[in-house]
Formats: sequence, structure tokens, C-alpha cells
Amino acid sequence: MNEEELTSDFMDERENLNEVLMKYAGKNIKRFFNIDTNAYREGALPVKTKEMLGLVASTVLRCDDCIEYHLIRCEEVGVSDEEFQEVMSIALVVGGSITIPHLRRAFAKWDKRRS
Repeated sequence: MNEEELTSDFMDERENLNEVLMKYAGKNIKRFFNIDTNAYREGALPVKTKEMLGLVASTVLRCDDCIEYHLIRCEEVGVSDEEFQEVMSIALVVGGSITIPHLRRAFAKWDKRRS
């Protein structure tokens, strides 16, 4: 599978899982998802900045699914290679050496998207 197919598969699975989750979700879960959706909308900070912040937080928290999602979004909103490198540097400084395996995978996925 090429990177475009992998991205499509990832986003399709994410959407399908969210549909199942929302089928059973109560008010608290739905409210949390609403906060998440609204937090990443254009506001005082541009969407691009918010996605880069999401990528840093996801890396520090070592959530590979979240890293994958924010990598996709960062590419969609036009994050450059230089911006990506700086963002991941911040994630490493904040998260420490335990984030290195996640950095490796993130850089590999970023590289595949750029090839």
C-alpha cells in the first residue's frame, strides 16, 4: 500500500470507530468530542498552529494514533519540513528521551508523505 492508501485507511477506520462510539456515547463523551472539534477551529490561533500544538502534545503523550492524525492534518494545512522539524524538537525537549521511538515513527511517516 502506498502512503495515500494508508492515510485513507487510517482516516476511514477513525471515522468508522467514531461512528460506533457516538452510537453509544452519552452526553459527557459527546461534549468532550465537541470541545475537541471546536478547539482546533480557526480562532485567535490559526488552524496550522493548533495542529502543530496537537502534534507536540500527542508526541509528548506518546499516542501513535493521535500523532498519525496530526501528521495528516499538519500536511493538509501546509506545515513545511522546517516547521515539522522544529515542532518535533519541542516535543523531544518537553517529552524527553522516552518520546524518541515516537519521533522516529513520526519522521518516517512524514518522509513517506514527502516522497
